[in-house]
Amino acid sequence: MPTLPDALVLTLSRHLSLSNSRLETMVVIILGLVNGRTVNLSHIASQFSGPARLASNYRRLQRFFQFVRLDEAWLARTLIGLLNLRAPFTLCLDRTNWKVGAKDINLLVLCIAARRVRIPILWSVLAAGSSSTADRNDLMTRYLTIFGAGSIDILLADREFVGNRWFEFLLANGIPFAIRLKENLAVVLDDGRKAPLASLTRRKKTRRQLADHKGCFAGMKAEYASSMRFVAKRRNDGTMIIIATNREPKTVLSVYRRRWQIECLFGDTKTRGFNMEDTRLTQPEKLHLLVAMVTLALAWAHACASRTKGRANIEKASHGYRRKSWFRTGLDMLRHCILTIPEAAENLWRQIWTQAKYRSFRARVV
Repeated sequence: MPTLPDALVLTLSRHLSLSNSRLETMVVIILGLVNGRTVNLSHIASQFSGPARLASNYRRLQRFFQFVRLDEAWLARTLIGLLNLRAPFTLCLDRTNWKVGAKDINLLVLCIAARRVRIPILWSVLAAGSSSTADRNDLMTRYLTIFGAGSIDILLADREFVGNRWFEFLLANGIPFAIRLKENLAVVLDDGRKAPLASLTRRKKTRRQLADHKGCFAGMKAEYASSMRFVAKRRNDGTMIIIATNREPKTVLSVYRRRWQIECLFGDTKTRGFNMEDTRLTQPEKLHLLVAMVTLALAWAHACASRTKGRANIEKASHGYRRKSWFRTGLDMLRHCILTIPEAAENLWRQIWTQAKYRSFRARVV
């Protein structure tokens, strides 16, 4: 009778040209993430079956991260297939960071935010704290190479992601976007007037009314003049939200609310889920592979929630919020199945890997 790890290895062997030992290690990592809710290799080493010593298992994990490299295009398409997502996608771009000892770890993450699912699709390990225009352009170019601009419904990002060359890149590639701006930025409006963004609602009867102006940033190329809209609104607490967009301005503020999904995703990968900050890995290639393992575990948990709840919504508590997120609902049920009904976890794993068509690929081993 095959065990759950054996069944998972058998499924992966049809999609990955890795040795059986590497596939077994990959399965142990994914199961360790779900069962132990941690990426720490010392904890995951205890998930191996057999008489091998913990030190040997730990070294086996180290060799996996040292030598295995997964093709990101294959992984991106696979994640969409596992979760049965359909284009066009709402994309969210943001950065997350933590410390490993004295070293800062910074990840630039592009995720797909659906109604119930949030999943990283591409990411970069940054050399510096904040992302540069080159970092963002590179990440989006990789996305466009895999899926094309037609797969994007809208790209959402916060106030960190600004700069003339960055907006010119988005406009030149036909990427719809809604990006929040700081109030102190100056823009050139369609009538040629240069004005600070904070002044866009001053002539309104009430400061909470929606202001909409065409224009561009000072210093942008002439071909992009009046190519964007600046949508501004004063909120009840007095703060202003200003969005730069090339989409319909009337709906952009409500659409921008979905950007919070990526903040929730970071919580899923950290304290609410797999505690990614527990890692001691610092090399970019190893961190990139670790995030790939986390995304596969995330996809399994989300799929479990979909099978468990179907079309039903998660119940709300007396305070009006959901008792659990969609991710935690799936993760808790998946952990329960692995421990008590392993055949149910196995069936779910096999189903999500066979529900879509996949192209074969050969993992790069160095």
